[in-house]
Parts: sequence; C-alpha cells; structure tokens
Amino acid sequence: MKKVQRKCKACGCDFPPRPQNPDQQFCSKLKCQRERKRRWQKHKRATDADYRDNQARAQRRWAQAHPDYWREYRRKHPDYAARNRAQQCERDRRRARRGREDLAKMDASSEKIPVPSGSYWLVPVTEHASPLAKMDACRVQLTVLSEFCEQSPILQRDDSMGMPAGG
Repeated sequence: MKKVQRKCKACGCDFPPRPQNPDQQFCSKLKCQRERKRRWQKHKRATDADYRDNQARAQRRWAQAHPDYWREYRRKHPDYAARNRAQQCERDRRRARRGREDLAKMDASSEKIPVPSGSYWLVPVTEHASPLAKMDACRVQLTVLSEFCEQSPILQRDDSMGMPAGG
C-alpha cells in the first residue's frame, strides 16, 4: 500500500497527511503551522464581521492595558525605530510620486500649520469661567514635526530637532 504524500502550502515540502485529517494542507513544522493559522485568521477577518469586531475590541483592550508598550519597545530597540521611520518616509515619498498628496488623515489640519512651535497656556473653557481666570491653566510646549521626513532621510536625532527654546 502506497503512502499518500502532499506538498505543504507553506514550505513546499512533501509530507504524509495525518489519518485524522485527510485534507491536511500544511506539514507539522511549527513555522508552517503558524503560517496556516495566520492565513486562517486573515481569511476569517476578511469574511466574518463578528470575528473582526471581536479582534478589534481585544486589540483596543490590550493597548489600553499596555499604553507604553510601543514607546518602550522603540526606546529599547533604536535600530528598529530608525529603520521603521526611514521606511515610512520612503513609503510616503512613493505615494507622493504616484500623485497621492492625501497622506494625512482626512480630519487632520490643513497644509498651513495654524499654530507655530512655541509655549502656550491651555485654559479650560466653561460657561461660568471668567476669561481672565487661569487657576486651572497649564503650560504646554508644542513642536511642529511635519517636515521631519524631508529633513532626515535616515533618522538622526540632533539638537535642532529638540524642543525650541523660549517661554
């Protein structure tokens, strides 16, 4: 009796399917099983609105429970952060060359920066508050970073990119 062999859809190697799963498409290697799961999840998200919604809610909950995760990851892996920023700048350039000038989100501010970098006071606005009362005001520093990609083809932090002086 000849054993049935299949080609793995992930790695292309021949493998014998398990008797419990005669339609098996992926071999039992860990890497191939991860690929099988990745493809299943991608298909499920594309075709099942409930699954997609549940996954999105789970991601939001995780992000709320770990608010500093990516900030810390980038701090601990500066090469990753630099590479990622350089790649994003290149993606933005390619998009712009294809005539896609709409890189910002649709609710982002206009081309002209309405507020320049500098120190400002944030004052809460309420019906009964006097415009002169500044008990709850706090001072903030705003720094415009919109020209960052053009100024730095590969991320190189220098003193000129820090907070502006004054205030």
